[in-house]
Amino acid sequence: MGSRSTAKRADALRSIDAIVQAAAECLGRNPEASLSEIARAAGVGRVTLYAHFASRAEVVDAAMSRAIDRGNEALDAVDLSGDPLVALARYVEVGWHLVDEARALLVAAQRELPAGRIRELHSGPAARVETLVARGRAEGVFRTDLPIAWLVNVLHSVMHSAADEIRAGRLTSDRAAAHITATVLAAFTPPGKPVPEPGAGA
Repeated sequence: MGSRSTAKRADALRSIDAIVQAAAECLGRNPEASLSEIARAAGVGRVTLYAHFASRAEVVDAAMSRAIDRGNEALDAVDLSGDPLVALARYVEVGWHLVDEARALLVAAQRELPAGRIRELHSGPAARVETLVARGRAEGVFRTDLPIAWLVNVLHSVMHSAADEIRAGRLTSDRAAAHITATVLAAFTPPGKPVPEPGAGA
C-alpha cells in the first residue's frame, strides 16, 4: 500500500513538473497561451492539469516562480564584490538576459497576478541590488539623495523597457546590456559628479 501511494505521489510530482515547465515554455512564447495548449505540451489532459492547479493564475504563478528560482541561481553566480560600478555592470549583463528570456512570461503574470505577488516573486533579485546600491552609496559612488528602493526600481524598469524596445525593433539584444548600464550609471551617479564610462575599471 505504501509503495503504491509513493508511486502515485511520484507520478503527481512528475505531472506538476511537466505542467510548470510546459507553462513556462508556452507562456514564454505567447503570454496568451491557453491551458489546453499548456496541458498538451505537458503531455497531460485538462483534468490532470486542473487536479493540480485550480486556475490559470495558479499555473502562471508556478511558471513565474520557476523562472525566478532559476534566475536566482544564475544571479547567485554573479560576483557583486569589488568596485560597485563594475559589479553593477556584471549584474546588468546577467540580469538583463533573465528579463529578456522571461519577458512574455512576465506579461502573462502581470495579467493574471496581483502587483503585490509579482513584487514578492521579484524580492530575491531586488534584495541583491539593494545590497549593491547600499554599498555603492557608502563608498560615495552612487547617489544618496534618492531612496534605495527607487534606484532599484529604476534599474529594473530600464531592463523591462529594453525588452519592450527589442520587441518594437528599436534595439538589438546584443546592445541592450551596454544601453542599460550606461543609462543606469547616469541615473545612479551623485548630482554634480561626472558620469563614469560604462566598463571603467573593469
